[in-house]
Amino acid sequence: MAKAVDDKKMKRGKSQNFFKTGIEGLDSMFRKGIPVNSSVLIAGGAGSGKTLLTLQMLYNAAKAGKKCFYMSFEESAERLEQHMRNFGWDLGSKKSNLLIQKLNLFDVTRSIEAIMAKQSGELLIDIEPVIIPKGFKPDIIVVDSLTAIASAFQRREETYRLYIEQLFRFFESQKITTFLISETNQDPKVYSPTGVEEFLADGVVVLYNIRNGNVRENGIEVLKMRGAHHEKKIVAMQIIDGKGIEVYPEQEVFGVS
Repeated sequence: MAKAVDDKKMKRGKSQNFFKTGIEGLDSMFRKGIPVNSSVLIAGGAGSGKTLLTLQMLYNAAKAGKKCFYMSFEESAERLEQHMRNFGWDLGSKKSNLLIQKLNLFDVTRSIEAIMAKQSGELLIDIEPVIIPKGFKPDIIVVDSLTAIASAFQRREETYRLYIEQLFRFFESQKITTFLISETNQDPKVYSPTGVEEFLADGVVVLYNIRNGNVRENGIEVLKMRGAHHEKKIVAMQIIDGKGIEVYPEQEVFGVS
């Protein structure tokens, strides 16, 4: 019965193509990879490596010829680019494949709210001009972060929920593989600002920064991924100076309840 369910899930997948992160240990946790056109939450606490993980994935994808867009609501493009250089990541001639841009969060929310104020009944918002620069058609997008977007909709949770639902629908309609960063507790039980995002997303990857005595250890888990067979365990992860993230799929982490 379990195999029949798995097969059904695979048939329901959005594509037979799969995305490889370029991080060997993480890729080995999937039988084939992350289904392309999926929306994936990258959830974790402060210092767990969320930004680094997504930058490393985009760097690897850009080198492979994919168009990548890092959409930041917090850190500047200059700071993120310096972050990459600190790990020795130089795109060289492939630099045009990776666009990093900081957006003004409150400009975005004001635009959305203005459009929503004119709508009645079903929500039909054209958000493409707000999200993607003209003339750049990305294969992969990182949104950094859902937590920042939610903070801009304080005391307007219903508006935020409608916006997020539309955002997920937009990425799906455009056939873009999307990674959305979400700030959580260090040992989270909820993986997104409202808890709704993790149900809308096709996948959830959780990064842990676990206290073990007087030190902290990093771990990573593929909590769910629709349309993909994957390991279901928390494994060790390290951030290595001058190299980036390494994942050790054979080394399980037991400090998370």
